Amino acid sequence: MSQRGRTAALLAAVLGWLFDGLEMGLFPLVAGPALTELAGPDKAAQDAWKGAIYAGFLLGAAAGGIFFGWLADRVGRIRALSWSILCYALCSGLSACVTDAWQLLLLRTIASLGMGGEWAVGVALVREIFPRGRAAFLAALIGAAANFGILLMALMGWWMGHEAGALGRMLGSVLGESSVSFLMGADHSGWRLLFLIGALPALMTFFIRRHVPESPRWEEAHRTSAAPRISEIFARGQLATTLGATGLGAVALVGMWCSVQWVPSWINGVHAASDPATRHAARSLAYVWCATGFTLGSFGAPFVAEKWGRRSTFLLLTLGSLASTAWLFRSDPGDATLLHLRCLVTGVFSAGFFGWLPLALPELWPTRLRATGQGFAFNAGRVLAAAGTLLSGALTNAFDHDTGRMAALMSLVYLAGLPLAFLVRPAAELPE
Repeated sequence: MSQRGRTAALLAAVLGWLFDGLEMGLFPLVAGPALTELAGPDKAAQDAWKGAIYAGFLLGAAAGGIFFGWLADRVGRIRALSWSILCYALCSGLSACVTDAWQLLLLRTIASLGMGGEWAVGVALVREIFPRGRAAFLAALIGAAANFGILLMALMGWWMGHEAGALGRMLGSVLGESSVSFLMGADHSGWRLLFLIGALPALMTFFIRRHVPESPRWEEAHRTSAAPRISEIFARGQLATTLGATGLGAVALVGMWCSVQWVPSWINGVHAASDPATRHAARSLAYVWCATGFTLGSFGAPFVAEKWGRRSTFLLLTLGSLASTAWLFRSDPGDATLLHLRCLVTGVFSAGFFGWLPLALPELWPTRLRATGQGFAFNAGRVLAAAGTLLSGALTNAFDHDTGRMAALMSLVYLAGLPLAFLVRPAAELPE
């Protein structure tokens, strides 16, 4: 493949992951105002819908990772990548039009099919078109791009809340008053507008289909090997790899989605007695610091893994996540400066896994099974995370809507990562 083709493929994948991050960061940020408007003022109902939407998102991403990974091994990386991005972009845009919580649940679940698929396909594509010596850098880009997308969404949400009045007036010069009120939402947070912005990645599919070449390694495997079946990753010789990799991904995903991603909701509850603008600014700014940590951790972890080894780095991330989440959620959130530092540190460790995983997982399967295997292993962990989010919602209600107490308890899942770290091969080799 020419250097121009490699650059185009890397650009498409990085932008895909960045927009994935925008999508992942969107709901935690808008969940409070969106569900207040769609589900009513009852906190128990809001918590139940929040848990259900998180669960639907994670289950959809798991199914999408498996389906689009399998599809990429059968029909090619580029077609599967384009279809996955189109899926989540269109459903995100449609989410701006919802009028009931069940509609948001449905659209977020369908959108997540594409998000889970994009990760699996994009990782396979870039690992196959670049030399092995670039593995750490590519994994850093993969992890950092998605988390930089989360950071951009957090900044966008903070800016939109801060400039709600000016934004409303600007939109009012183009749209009618009723349309502006609908887009900005009842509390003027602009949550519908943020969903509408999520439709923009659909335009990228035209670039991908026109300028990004197919993976030569996939084309060779497609010509010389039988079409892959999902059942093959559970066959003798692959089953232990698949189960072990699934466990590694599950610790990272359950910890993130059942604990760390609830930071905006926790801060929203801490400031429950404040006016909407103050609540919005507090939760957005806390999430900005989390997302900054996400970006730094996911970019740095692959380089640490190259220097210290895969196993040692996974163990470090597990211990760091366990300690930092306890520090974050079991401490007084009243001091904003200290709170933001805790958010930053927790973000670094908890998201470091998402730079480590795209480095370590592709090394476990041959080319013809790579997208299927890593798509299943990474996304099957989302099924456990989905069950955990339902438990998170129930615990929040049981703890009298104390989200911080719930998140602290759920973060104990990182304890499971300590024995799992010893399943990681000290020196994995990438199969052909």
